[in-house]
Amino acid sequence: MSRISLYSAVDDILTRYDVDVAAATLTRRESIRTAAKVQYAWPHPNGPYLYVTTSAAGPRVQSDFNHVSAYLIDHDGRLTAHGPSRTLDRRAVHTCVDPTGQYLLSAHNFPRSGLTVHPLLTDGTIGQPIPQSDALDCGAYPHQVRVLPSARAALIVDRGNHARPDKREDPGALRLFPLCDGGLSPGDVIAPNQGYGFGPRHVDFHPTQPWMYVSDERTNQLYMFRITDSAIESGPAYRCTLLEATDRVDARQLGGPIHVHPSGRYVYVANRADRVEEVNGEKVFAGGENSIAVFRINSSTGEPTLVEHASTRSFHVRTFACDPTGQLLVTASIKPLAARVEGAIRTIPAALTVFRVCDDGSLEYVRQYPVETRDGQLQYWMGIVGAS
Repeated sequence: MSRISLYSAVDDILTRYDVDVAAATLTRRESIRTAAKVQYAWPHPNGPYLYVTTSAAGPRVQSDFNHVSAYLIDHDGRLTAHGPSRTLDRRAVHTCVDPTGQYLLSAHNFPRSGLTVHPLLTDGTIGQPIPQSDALDCGAYPHQVRVLPSARAALIVDRGNHARPDKREDPGALRLFPLCDGGLSPGDVIAPNQGYGFGPRHVDFHPTQPWMYVSDERTNQLYMFRITDSAIESGPAYRCTLLEATDRVDARQLGGPIHVHPSGRYVYVANRADRVEEVNGEKVFAGGENSIAVFRINSSTGEPTLVEHASTRSFHVRTFACDPTGQLLVTASIKPLAARVEGAIRTIPAALTVFRVCDDGSLEYVRQYPVETRDGQLQYWMGIVGAS
């Protein structure tokens, strides 16, 4: 691996940073403009390609301008458009490539839920979408799509929705869809307690064991499920809280993205909070946990055990990533926010925060890079990719 690049997206601007693992530094390089606001991106497992979904709108806003595009990753990490972009009929909240590198899957949750599957051609470009059955039930609010490590089934992570005064709770679920030649069919639905009080946001897989780790956005929990090549057990083998202060939780305290360390020894989950209160006419952070919860994974059972909560020194980390060597972890907060700091109120910018991963999996803060966001812009996605 000759070079490692970090990519950060603020609205429709995608910026590359060189990653120096030994020095734990990021060096900003060029930026490119994408078709619209970046929603999510995923690298090809075998080739030098990055697939990026874009939309003119955000959550729960209908958009008629949505695309998925391929970019070629040069040896120095530069991105260049690669083949035609493909139109999507709805915003893609998440996208992924299956482990074989043959299919690109995109998940949609507004104005209706669904999945789109595109074949990936041998040159890494995106083919025309593969028609899917109308019988696929992707749930109330898909928030992620993944493919099991065996490549035999796709997985929709259906977060569901909290109850509101005028609406009952939408239960959450993990929804499997057997995958064959790019076609999906209805499969098992894993929903402990019929999905009530179950709000999964993202999952990640252990690199060598049949274990899947799930972050629950709505209840701030971490679950471990045992899996096979095409199935998930009906209930979690282990569960634990993500928070330090479980008695001080409000509607804006949310479980977030999750990543298993490349070694398989640790799992990391983001805690996000951005509730505000008015102070002298200014909206100021009102409290909550913004941290990375670090868990050690038992090598025999897969059980996660808390190591620490590492403060992100920022607000609402929507994405974070480990570098491919497993030595660094970088968090990306989406927006600036005013906060009380040493008795004064000051604005904490959106940022990229760099941590070194210690031998026990804990995170040592190294430095922070402010990221400019203007007029309500968001740092909506960030990822780290190794180039060969």
